[in-house]
Amino acid sequence: MQTVKTMKTVQTMQTVKTMKILQIMKNMKKNINFFLAGVVGAGLVGIFIFAMVDKKQTDTAYHNLFSRDYRIFTPQMPAKMDFAGEEVPMNLFYVKEAFEREILVNTFYHSSTILMFKRANRWFPVIGPILKKNGIPDDFKFLALAESNFANVASPSGAEGFWQFLKPTGIKYGLEITDEVDERYNVEKATEAACRYFLEAYAEYKSWTLVAAAFNRGPDGVSKAIERQKISNYYDLYFVDETSRYVYRILAMKQIYYHPVLYGFYLREKEFYPQIPTYTISVDSTIDDLPSFALNMNINYRVLREFNPWLRRYNLPDKSKKTYVLKLPKEGYLRVEVLLKGIPQTEYFFHDTLSVYDIR
Repeated sequence: MQTVKTMKTVQTMQTVKTMKILQIMKNMKKNINFFLAGVVGAGLVGIFIFAMVDKKQTDTAYHNLFSRDYRIFTPQMPAKMDFAGEEVPMNLFYVKEAFEREILVNTFYHSSTILMFKRANRWFPVIGPILKKNGIPDDFKFLALAESNFANVASPSGAEGFWQFLKPTGIKYGLEITDEVDERYNVEKATEAACRYFLEAYAEYKSWTLVAAAFNRGPDGVSKAIERQKISNYYDLYFVDETSRYVYRILAMKQIYYHPVLYGFYLREKEFYPQIPTYTISVDSTIDDLPSFALNMNINYRVLREFNPWLRRYNLPDKSKKTYVLKLPKEGYLRVEVLLKGIPQTEYFFHDTLSVYDIR
């Protein structure tokens, strides 16, 4: 009996010992899990902190690049300036600041100013000789640029074409304007009409600067301003904002055109729009179907309108047997590679002696 009790006691002690061991192992497992969880958590926190630090450093580096590589400087203002030989009073603060405004606008409105250079290469040789023939100063070619940037656009007020004639003004100075024909879009005829306007205005004002202002404001508006303000100098007259900015806009285009590198425009002439060789045909009878007419001339209606934007419909009525002159491209000259053959492939920049190699 004693032996049996002793054996039970031993078994009980072993059981208790085993349970304690199991409890210890269970606690150790729990501690290990806690430890591992802590390690993983610490790792995740570390990764998160590292990522945040790395992202912050990346953002800082990015913004540093902006600060380092993007810089804007004030464009240089000319000490002297003239329009059509008439000196601009640059010593007056309000003149200098008004001029500077347009220099800033045209310097930093890159797309429009680059298009100015490209289009001027094509149209200055057309407009310039007409101005000269009529005794108009060459600077007036920049007036056309200021009006339309040599794009056949229509303003909200109804002014249209390169010279932006209103319909009554265009008709007054000899342009035909109907539903089918609008000679405001005929560059040569519209330039001749503009010359007639300029000569008439100059006979009244004896100032080319006021002539330019009158083209924007209208002769009545300029004359009333002169009468009310008792001043006959454009730069001292008070006008509405559009007319106040008008001559300065022309001056800014002139200044940047003749000094492009000074204003950051490193342009090569080979990238300008070339003149396209054309020939003309005369018609003095109705053309009922201009697309068919174009196909018979080995072009299409799109090309016909490109060279004769004064055609406004699909037909050309001509009951009075008036002679119209159509301009058409010479054979082969619609192709870019043919046009580029006649353009100097120089690496020098337009209106400057610098080359690409000088600024690399």
